Amino acid sequence: MILTTMEPAQNKKKPMKFSHFLPFFCLCFGLLHVPAAMAQRPYPQGKSEDCLITHSQIHCGNGNFIPDGFVWVKSGKIHLTGAMKDLPAAEAGTKVHDAGKAHLYPGFFACNSTLGLTEIEAVRATNDFAEPGYVNPDVKTCFAFYTDSKVIPTVRQNGVLICQATPRGGLFSGTSSMMRLDAWNYEDAAITCADGIHLNWPELPATVPSVKNEKDEWVKREQEYQKSMNDISTWLMRAKTYKPEKDKLPDLRLAALAELFSGNKRLYLHVGNERSIRDAVYLAVSCGVAHPVLVDAWEFPHCIDLIKKHNLPLMLPRVHSLPPGEDFPSDYFMRLPVIAYQNKLLFCLQNQGDMEAMHARNIPFLAGSTLAYEMPYEQAVAAITGNAALITGIDAQYGTI
Repeated sequence: MILTTMEPAQNKKKPMKFSHFLPFFCLCFGLLHVPAAMAQRPYPQGKSEDCLITHSQIHCGNGNFIPDGFVWVKSGKIHLTGAMKDLPAAEAGTKVHDAGKAHLYPGFFACNSTLGLTEIEAVRATNDFAEPGYVNPDVKTCFAFYTDSKVIPTVRQNGVLICQATPRGGLFSGTSSMMRLDAWNYEDAAITCADGIHLNWPELPATVPSVKNEKDEWVKREQEYQKSMNDISTWLMRAKTYKPEKDKLPDLRLAALAELFSGNKRLYLHVGNERSIRDAVYLAVSCGVAHPVLVDAWEFPHCIDLIKKHNLPLMLPRVHSLPPGEDFPSDYFMRLPVIAYQNKLLFCLQNQGDMEAMHARNIPFLAGSTLAYEMPYEQAVAAITGNAALITGIDAQYGTI
């Protein structure tokens, strides 16, 4: 949880000060434990004491808001929360902390991020988010997660407490892991070492060029696109029917992909334009993937009926990005979260792009930017807390207060 005395920006028709969305200094509390605030580097903490936080303005992370509430922590876990009028008598030995109307938030999520997998992007030896090869669904990022990263404390200071450490490159990049940012080693950091497999869907321009040379190049790319789709289909269908043979070494890649059909893992489809979205959804659904998730999907407004039909969640692209083409408005990406909200889609925000690990500290400001487009404040909070936990499958214990 995050406790702050700053007032949130109100959703009114006047110029917004996005810096008010999150304070410059925050007191960070782990969602399952409440470490003491550190002035400079917030080192991981041990088991926290039982405590009762009273008179706080609680942003629950699921769209709800409690103007005067309490949070009761027992054995490092949230035991009870509610309005002050419903507060039961505190047990003996419980320390009571009066928040003085300070604002309380769930820990923010850095979804689809290389945070913890890279230190200095320009130094190749510090980048451990991509494996050689084209198909690596069995590779797990949790084993490469670097809890001693100098970047992580700068991110935690802005309230980002949970990261989806995500692989990059190839067709099937690998398996991402949900990690706490308050831990001494990757074993302690891991919430789940295998939340889903990431598939980089091939991209192809939606229209055929009229110039002959460009048209020939497009035809060549179309052939490569069809080949990649066939490769994806082949891998998924082989995995769907895969059964380890006795006395033979298992095929680790097929075994990893097979969990997409049992529901143990999600399939994160990194797609872009309308055609790639429709092709990816059709293939995933026809193959029987249990939990497909659309990542980036910047042309999803053209596929809303399809997304609703299959109840697909979205990880929307970084809102602080240039438009995808010269025919798009300059604030195209900032409008996408509001469109998703107005159409009642399940979505969260993510920060993939240039220097994404270092810029993960800006995730609360991404949510704040959506307020200028009439996004309700509590829904903006949910886009980086409760919704993210629900999409990644850890909502039973994380994401909300």
